[in-house]
Amino acid sequence: MAPIPGSGLAKGLAVTLRTMTKKSVTAQYPDAQPDLPPRTRGVIGLFEENCTVCMLCARECPDWCIYIDSHKETVPAATPGGRERSRNVLDRFAIDFSLCMYCGICIEVCPFDALFWSPEFEYAETDIRDLTHERDKLREWMWTVPAPPALDPGAEEPKELVTARKTADKLAAQQAPPATEPHADEQARAAERPTRPQGDSKQQTDQPAPRTDQPKPGQEGRE
Repeated sequence: MAPIPGSGLAKGLAVTLRTMTKKSVTAQYPDAQPDLPPRTRGVIGLFEENCTVCMLCARECPDWCIYIDSHKETVPAATPGGRERSRNVLDRFAIDFSLCMYCGICIEVCPFDALFWSPEFEYAETDIRDLTHERDKLREWMWTVPAPPALDPGAEEPKELVTARKTADKLAAQQAPPATEPHADEQARAAERPTRPQGDSKQQTDQPAPRTDQPKPGQEGRE
């Protein structure tokens, strides 16, 4: 069947009329902030306490936009006769967001959960050199990281919570007062027992002992 002349034009005009009659919804940014999903890749937040300066994020970054400086410090032995240890102390942690391509490899390879995605996106600068943010700014973004979604009811408890709970229980056991010794409890109970008057004990000792040479009942006639 041959197409009707002008049918294509009519369909196009119908689409235009339907669009024109719909109410447009415009987000009044920046007065109205957008409702972003929790997994939005805005900026990278740094949780400095978890960073061990392993340099794994800087080595795996395909753009080489992570800059880390550190130094070593000697930690004295925790017990007498123990061995001193050395640890890395973070001096600088910076990310150049003018080079970052937001692949998230640094967050995935971090073995100590020191890097997180934040939905913040308002960090535009007039100078490209100002897009290199130091650790102080990265730490501020850390507090904008949304909470992780809730686990399924039948899921296992995260190992971080299990470890934290065991550590808290261990510290509580160490800070608890020591239990009283058994002999001390016995002494306390003995002190609470009522003492017998001395007169009663004397009367019991003054009574004559029973005779053992008396004949038993039934033996008197036999003798």
